[in-house]
Amino acid sequence: MKRLLGIYLELSKVKITFAVALTTITGYVLARGKFDAGFIVPTIGIFILACASSALNHYQEFDADKKMIRTRNRPIPSGRISSTHALLFAFVLTIIGSFLIYYGSNFLGLQLGLLAMIWYNAIYTPLKRKTAFAVIPGSVIGSLPPLVGWVAGGGSLADPRALMIAFFFFIWQVPHFWLLMLKYGEEYKKAGYPSITSIYSPQQLKNTTFVWTFATAISALMIPFFGISKSLPVTIGLIIASIWLIVIFTKLLIGKEKKFNPFYYFMRINYFVLAVMIFLTIDHLI
Repeated sequence: MKRLLGIYLELSKVKITFAVALTTITGYVLARGKFDAGFIVPTIGIFILACASSALNHYQEFDADKKMIRTRNRPIPSGRISSTHALLFAFVLTIIGSFLIYYGSNFLGLQLGLLAMIWYNAIYTPLKRKTAFAVIPGSVIGSLPPLVGWVAGGGSLADPRALMIAFFFFIWQVPHFWLLMLKYGEEYKKAGYPSITSIYSPQQLKNTTFVWTFATAISALMIPFFGISKSLPVTIGLIIASIWLIVIFTKLLIGKEKKFNPFYYFMRINYFVLAVMIFLTIDHLI
């Protein structure tokens, strides 16, 4: 039983799905204006639905996973669980997650949650086999969970603040994924995926990543202008965090690092997004 639970956690990619849940909480607090128990059910629902989406992705890509060192020990290609079992697991989680989102928010929240799943598994995943630029439309996925939280918190999708929040999480996803491409691009090519590393030189890809990262920082600075941030200290915090991010990523333009470590930059941009979420959440709690 313990072994099977471990396999289920691997299929669910809990580190990623937990981060998705955090963005849902952020959307809820920003719409609600306070932190109450109402966030619990829709957040758990999004978490479970994201786990279902991840498990379904394991099922969709297990043939390609066999060809990559990074993924060949995943549950299905390693033979620790059958593809049918994984598919059934994803189906059960989809039902549970959908019910919780509907119960904790409303039908619109459920639609947004299912749209995120459909976009990831039915659009982005097949598109990865067609184009190296799939990450750009695929980044829409990251903008939907905070909107579920926003709707659950009583917010309207017609509110410009909701669109700004979605835009920020959309922009962040592009450099987030391209930094992974810098690290694992060769493995993707061996698995038969078109890789951005085949189109751009390493330095060109670094430059492009910097541009998207710069855009992420600028989108964070736009947040106060939409009335999402209420206090001067939080606005100052966003400015400092954005400058910090831009300074760090400026090293990509110089290109003189002896040992370039994409994971270092990958973690820094994630820290930045986490800091923005914390700033905005605290702003609505004080």
